[in-house]
Amino acid sequence: MNTLQARQNSILLIFKSYYFCLFFAIGSLGPLLSSYFKHVLDLSTSQIGILMSLTPIIAIFSQPLWGMVSDITQNPKKMLLISQIMTIIIALFYSTITSFGMLLFVVILLSMTQSALIPLSDSIALNYVQKIGGNYGAIRLYGSIGFALAVLFSGRLAEMFGLTIIFFVFAFCILIGLGISIFIPKSSTINKREPILKGIPILFSNKRFMLFLIFVFLVFGPISANNTYFGLYIQSLGGTLTGVGIAFLISAGSEAPFLQVSKKLIQRFGVYNILIATALVSALRWYFYFTNPPLFILFLTCLTQGLSVGLFIPAALQFVREQAPDSLKATAVTIYSGLGLGVGEWFCTFIGGFLSEAYTIKSIYILFGSLSLVAVGIMQYLKKDSNINDKKEIA
Repeated sequence: MNTLQARQNSILLIFKSYYFCLFFAIGSLGPLLSSYFKHVLDLSTSQIGILMSLTPIIAIFSQPLWGMVSDITQNPKKMLLISQIMTIIIALFYSTITSFGMLLFVVILLSMTQSALIPLSDSIALNYVQKIGGNYGAIRLYGSIGFALAVLFSGRLAEMFGLTIIFFVFAFCILIGLGISIFIPKSSTINKREPILKGIPILFSNKRFMLFLIFVFLVFGPISANNTYFGLYIQSLGGTLTGVGIAFLISAGSEAPFLQVSKKLIQRFGVYNILIATALVSALRWYFYFTNPPLFILFLTCLTQGLSVGLFIPAALQFVREQAPDSLKATAVTIYSGLGLGVGEWFCTFIGGFLSEAYTIKSIYILFGSLSLVAVGIMQYLKKDSNINDKKEIA
């Protein structure tokens, strides 16, 4: 092995370690935060829904701002270091807050800083792997492993020391990631793209792109919102915090093998069939949860998340990029992340809190299942429309 190859392998190991720490931090806090709100602060499910729905809606506005600052400074690594420091400080302050009004303020602050971590990290990592001809998926895989292990680890710690510990685990892992990220090679945002405000009218005039945003809203909104309510749902069935950790370990862990084979499956079955399958599997999973299944069966159903998330993400990104001209591909992904993923998560998390309070927590899964089922119909229409257009082009 030559010196250049050894250096590249060393840098890839740094990225993998960083992603492991970053997602370990996210997995330590996010899935158990609703349990902290309910069992430590004694908040209602509607209040929990309001708080948890703030993060995706704030991210819609804060992520482009971080991106613009990164473009102006031409130093995404510096922005990443700053956002990590701010996130650590806010997270430690977060653990001391008990009033709902102050929680609203702190959640907004943390959402603004934490929302920068993944996009900036992805930007730096993607630039590097494209430069050396590497595989981004091999790096991102360590993030999935970190997230999967974190919920189980933090759930066990929370049972031993109390739920407040999740803030300290989160801050400590971000701190470790901060130390690792110092050794990440400096990257500049040299790739130029169309301004997002210029690209929006063009993309919004594309009927297929707009229908796809609705599809993403309907499918991934429930998937993301489930991360908020799943822990509470498991505990309502008699599960423990360790049990919550096991469920998330299975869910996140099952994504890894599907991420590994996603490219081959998309090539074999087509992007439309893959997206239809992810929506249908999700719908069946949510409807099944309404039946209050035994916990061991519930844990087994967590394996379906590998298909619904591990295949959805790469297939959705491919669909988005196919619908956009070259100069607007980055803008299209930004809109897809914000309006599709972000607004969907906000809506389902926000409505889920009030629905759970008015009825029972399992009632939210009727909403989730119904939304996913509507999405199946939308993708079937897009598939049919694509086949018709293909036949016209051949003719």
